[in-house]
Amino acid sequence: MKKVKQMSESLLLGIILAIVGGFLDAYTYIIRGGVFANAQTGNIVLLGINLAEGNFSNVIQYLIPILAFALGVLIAEAVKQKLKVNHLIHWRQIIIVFEMVFLLVCAFIKGGNGDTVVNVIVSFVCALQVESFRIIDGNTIATTMCTGNLRSGTEQLFLGIKNRDKTSVKKGLIYYSIIAAFVVGAVIGAVLTRLLDVKAVLVACAFLLIAFLLMFKQRTLIN
Repeated sequence: MKKVKQMSESLLLGIILAIVGGFLDAYTYIIRGGVFANAQTGNIVLLGINLAEGNFSNVIQYLIPILAFALGVLIAEAVKQKLKVNHLIHWRQIIIVFEMVFLLVCAFIKGGNGDTVVNVIVSFVCALQVESFRIIDGNTIATTMCTGNLRSGTEQLFLGIKNRDKTSVKKGLIYYSIIAAFVVGAVIGAVLTRLLDVKAVLVACAFLLIAFLLMFKQRTLIN
Protein backbone atom coordinates (compact mmCIF):
# COMPACT_ATOMS: atom_id res chain seq x y z
CA MET A 1 0.00 0.00 0.00
CA LYS A 2 1.39 3.40 -1.01
CA LYS A 3 1.19 6.28 1.39
CA VAL A 4 1.73 9.91 0.37
CA LYS A 5 3.70 11.91 2.90
CA GLN A 6 4.41 15.65 2.97
CA MET A 7 7.98 16.68 2.21
CA SER A 8 7.88 18.93 5.29
CA GLU A 9 8.62 15.89 7.47
CA SER A 10 11.54 14.58 5.40
CA LEU A 11 15.14 14.36 6.59
CA LEU A 12 16.29 16.48 3.63
CA LEU A 13 14.05 19.36 4.62
CA GLY A 14 15.06 18.97 8.26
CA ILE A 15 18.73 19.27 7.28
CA ILE A 16 18.08 22.45 5.27
CA LEU A 17 16.14 24.03 8.12
CA ALA A 18 18.81 23.03 10.66
CA ILE A 19 21.40 24.77 8.46
CA VAL A 20 19.23 27.88 8.62
CA GLY A 21 18.97 27.53 12.41
CA GLY A 22 22.75 27.33 12.87
CA PHE A 23 23.28 30.15 10.39
CA LEU A 24 20.95 32.53 12.24
CA ASP A 25 22.51 31.80 15.62
CA ALA A 26 25.97 32.62 14.25
CA TYR A 27 24.62 35.72 12.50
CA THR A 28 22.97 37.27 15.55
CA TYR A 29 25.82 36.36 17.88
CA ILE A 30 28.60 37.73 15.66
CA ILE A 31 27.06 40.90 14.31
CA ARG A 32 23.84 41.61 16.20
CA GLY A 33 25.02 42.18 19.75
CA GLY A 34 26.06 38.72 20.95
CA VAL A 35 22.51 37.37 21.25
CA PHE A 36 21.51 33.77 20.47
CA ALA A 37 18.36 33.97 18.34
CA ASN A 38 17.57 30.26 18.67
CA ALA A 39 18.94 29.25 22.04
CA GLN A 40 16.60 31.05 24.40
CA THR A 41 18.13 29.10 27.30
CA GLY A 42 21.35 31.02 26.67
CA ASN A 43 19.48 34.32 26.60
CA ILE A 44 17.66 33.46 29.84
CA VAL A 45 20.99 32.68 31.53
CA LEU A 46 22.51 35.95 30.26
CA LEU A 47 19.40 37.79 31.45
CA GLY A 48 19.81 36.27 34.90
CA ILE A 49 23.52 37.16 35.04
CA ASN A 50 22.81 40.79 34.15
CA LEU A 51 20.07 40.96 36.77
CA ALA A 52 22.44 39.57 39.38
CA GLU A 53 25.15 42.07 38.44
CA GLY A 54 22.71 44.98 38.41
CA ASN A 55 23.17 45.67 34.70
CA PHE A 56 19.49 46.45 34.26
CA SER A 57 20.08 48.38 31.03
CA ASN A 58 21.29 45.15 29.40
CA VAL A 59 18.36 43.04 30.61
CA ILE A 60 16.05 44.30 27.86
CA GLN A 61 18.59 43.11 25.26
CA TYR A 62 17.87 39.51 26.29
CA LEU A 63 14.28 39.82 27.47
CA ILE A 64 12.85 41.07 24.17
CA PRO A 65 14.10 38.11 22.05
CA ILE A 66 12.68 35.70 24.65
CA LEU A 67 9.26 37.35 24.43
CA ALA A 68 9.48 37.44 20.62
CA PHE A 69 10.19 33.70 20.60
CA ALA A 70 7.11 33.03 22.71
CA LEU A 71 5.01 35.18 20.36
CA GLY A 72 6.33 33.23 17.37
CA VAL A 73 5.13 29.97 18.89
CA LEU A 74 1.65 31.44 19.37
CA ILE A 75 1.51 32.75 15.78
CA ALA A 76 2.68 29.41 14.34
CA GLU A 77 -0.08 27.58 16.18
CA ALA A 78 -2.64 30.15 15.00
CA VAL A 79 -1.56 29.71 11.36
CA LYS A 80 -1.73 25.93 11.73
CA GLN A 81 -5.27 26.01 13.14
CA LYS A 82 -6.50 28.50 10.54
CA LEU A 83 -4.89 27.12 7.39
CA LYS A 84 -4.34 23.42 8.09
CA VAL A 85 -7.13 22.46 5.67
CA ASN A 86 -5.80 24.62 2.82
CA HIS A 87 -5.29 22.33 -0.20
CA LEU A 88 -3.61 24.90 -2.47
CA ILE A 89 -0.51 25.30 -0.34
CA HIS A 90 0.65 23.55 2.83
CA TRP A 91 0.42 25.69 5.96
CA ARG A 92 4.09 25.04 6.66
CA GLN A 93 4.95 26.66 3.34
CA ILE A 94 3.15 29.78 4.52
CA ILE A 95 5.35 29.73 7.63
CA ILE A 96 8.43 29.54 5.38
CA VAL A 97 7.18 32.57 3.42
CA PHE A 98 6.77 34.49 6.69
CA GLU A 99 10.32 33.55 7.64
CA MET A 100 11.76 34.74 4.33
CA VAL A 101 9.91 38.06 4.43
CA PHE A 102 10.99 38.86 7.99
CA LEU A 103 14.63 37.90 7.35
CA LEU A 104 14.63 39.96 4.16
CA VAL A 105 13.75 42.98 6.30
CA CYS A 106 16.69 42.22 8.62
CA ALA A 107 19.13 42.48 5.72
CA PHE A 108 18.32 46.18 5.37
CA ILE A 109 18.48 47.16 9.05
CA LYS A 110 21.83 48.69 9.95
CA GLY A 111 23.86 47.42 12.85
CA GLY A 112 24.09 49.20 16.19
CA ASN A 113 20.76 50.64 17.27
CA GLY A 114 18.93 48.31 14.89
CA ASP A 115 20.35 45.13 16.43
CA THR A 116 17.60 44.81 19.05
CA VAL A 117 14.93 44.98 16.34
CA VAL A 118 16.74 42.34 14.28
CA ASN A 119 17.13 40.03 17.28
CA VAL A 120 13.41 40.31 17.95
CA ILE A 121 12.62 39.45 14.33
CA VAL A 122 15.07 36.54 14.16
CA SER A 123 13.87 35.09 17.47
CA PHE A 124 10.31 35.34 16.16
CA VAL A 125 11.33 33.59 12.94
CA CYS A 126 13.10 30.78 14.82
CA ALA A 127 10.03 30.23 16.97
CA LEU A 128 7.85 29.96 13.87
CA GLN A 129 10.21 27.32 12.51
CA VAL A 130 10.73 25.24 15.63
CA GLU A 131 7.00 25.11 16.35
CA SER A 132 5.99 24.29 12.76
CA PHE A 133 8.63 21.69 11.85
CA ARG A 134 8.72 19.29 14.77
CA ILE A 135 8.57 15.88 13.09
CA ILE A 136 11.42 14.57 10.93
CA ASP A 137 11.01 11.03 9.56
CA GLY A 138 8.64 10.24 12.42
CA ASN A 139 10.92 11.64 15.13
CA THR A 140 10.33 14.73 17.26
CA ILE A 141 13.29 16.91 16.30
CA ALA A 142 14.09 20.61 16.70
CA THR A 143 15.73 22.35 13.74
CA THR A 144 16.74 25.51 15.61
CA MET A 145 18.43 24.11 18.72
CA CYS A 146 20.52 21.07 19.64
CA THR A 147 20.23 20.16 23.33
CA GLY A 148 17.10 18.02 23.00
CA ASN A 149 18.39 16.44 19.79
CA LEU A 150 21.68 15.54 21.47
CA ARG A 151 19.85 13.86 24.35
CA SER A 152 17.40 11.95 22.16
CA GLY A 153 20.00 10.96 19.58
CA THR A 154 22.41 9.61 22.18
CA GLU A 155 19.61 7.73 23.94
CA GLN A 156 18.54 6.07 20.68
CA LEU A 157 22.09 5.10 19.80
CA PHE A 158 22.60 3.57 23.25
CA LEU A 159 19.36 1.57 23.00
CA GLY A 160 20.21 0.51 19.46
CA ILE A 161 23.65 -0.77 20.39
CA LYS A 162 22.47 -2.38 23.63
CA ASN A 163 19.49 -4.15 22.06
CA ARG A 164 21.03 -4.59 18.61
CA ASP A 165 18.08 -2.66 17.25
CA LYS A 166 18.81 -1.16 13.83
CA THR A 167 15.69 1.03 14.02
CA SER A 168 16.94 2.78 17.15
CA VAL A 169 20.39 3.24 15.62
CA LYS A 170 18.81 4.77 12.53
CA LYS A 171 16.77 7.15 14.69
CA GLY A 172 19.89 8.16 16.59
CA LEU A 173 21.74 8.90 13.37
CA ILE A 174 18.86 11.07 12.17
CA TYR A 175 19.16 13.20 15.30
CA TYR A 176 22.91 13.47 14.86
CA SER A 177 22.46 14.38 11.17
CA ILE A 178 20.34 17.35 12.21
CA ILE A 179 22.96 18.38 14.80
CA ALA A 180 25.70 18.13 12.15
CA ALA A 181 23.62 20.25 9.77
CA PHE A 182 23.18 22.86 12.52
CA VAL A 183 26.96 23.00 12.99
CA VAL A 184 27.48 23.34 9.24
CA GLY A 185 24.97 26.19 9.22
CA ALA A 186 26.82 27.91 12.08
CA VAL A 187 30.12 27.61 10.17
CA ILE A 188 28.58 28.99 6.98
CA GLY A 189 26.89 31.75 8.98
CA ALA A 190 30.11 32.74 10.74
CA VAL A 191 32.14 32.91 7.53
CA LEU A 192 29.53 34.74 5.46
CA THR A 193 28.58 37.17 8.22
CA ARG A 194 32.18 38.35 8.40
CA LEU A 195 32.24 38.70 4.61
CA LEU A 196 28.80 40.15 3.91
CA ASP A 197 28.02 41.93 7.17
CA VAL A 198 24.27 42.38 7.85
CA LYS A 199 23.38 41.26 4.29
CA ALA A 200 24.57 37.72 5.11
CA VAL A 201 21.06 36.89 6.31
CA LEU A 202 20.00 36.84 2.64
CA VAL A 203 21.80 33.50 2.35
CA ALA A 204 19.46 32.10 5.00
CA CYS A 205 16.57 33.35 2.85
CA ALA A 206 18.01 31.39 -0.10
CA PHE A 207 18.04 28.17 1.95
CA LEU A 208 14.45 28.82 3.00
CA LEU A 209 13.45 29.34 -0.62
CA ILE A 210 14.88 25.91 -1.45
CA ALA A 211 12.87 24.42 1.43
CA PHE A 212 9.71 26.18 0.21
CA LEU A 213 10.09 24.80 -3.32
CA LEU A 214 10.89 21.29 -2.08
CA MET A 215 7.62 21.19 -0.19
CA PHE A 216 5.64 21.16 -3.43
CA LYS A 217 6.97 17.64 -3.88
CA GLN A 218 5.29 14.78 -2.02
CA ARG A 219 6.98 11.60 -0.88
CA THR A 220 5.35 8.30 -1.76
CA LEU A 221 6.12 5.58 0.73
CA ILE A 222 5.33 1.90 0.46
CA ASN A 223 4.07 0.30 3.67
